[in-house]
Amino acid sequence: MNTGSDESGEIAVAADQAKADPREAGAEDSAGLGSRAPEFIKARRPLHPSWQVGVFAVGLAVVVAGIIMLPLPGPGRVVIFGGMAIWATEFVWAQLVLRWTKRKVTDAAQRALDPRVRRRNITLTVIGLVSVGVLVGICLSKSGVVMPWKIKDQ
Repeated sequence: MNTGSDESGEIAVAADQAKADPREAGAEDSAGLGSRAPEFIKARRPLHPSWQVGVFAVGLAVVVAGIIMLPLPGPGRVVIFGGMAIWATEFVWAQLVLRWTKRKVTDAAQRALDPRVRRRNITLTVIGLVSVGVLVGICLSKSGVVMPWKIKDQ
């Protein structure tokens, strides 16, 4: 037996043990990772790499479309996450990135719902808007634009 098959066998046994006892360290990190290709594709050695190339190409097209949508009207970020989800059906690295992103988005949503954080954000937004308004008014008055309240009736 070669070392590659021994290592993959050990990984498969470790994954089975992690599923059997989820309290083990690292079990939640590795649970459910790997290819989600249909079994008949996984079973045929030449077919699985071409399946992966197809999944990568479709995911890449979706991600590129999302990147193009970022400056244009459209749901660019959502489309990019859709492309990552397509990649995550086949590639472990994409599954890990998607899990990390979901965790960060959930944490940010929980922080945003905190009443103290909301008050702080509203206060900072109001201060920022008032500051921008004052600066725009100063710039307009310095450039010679007459404000509507300074127009004299003739």
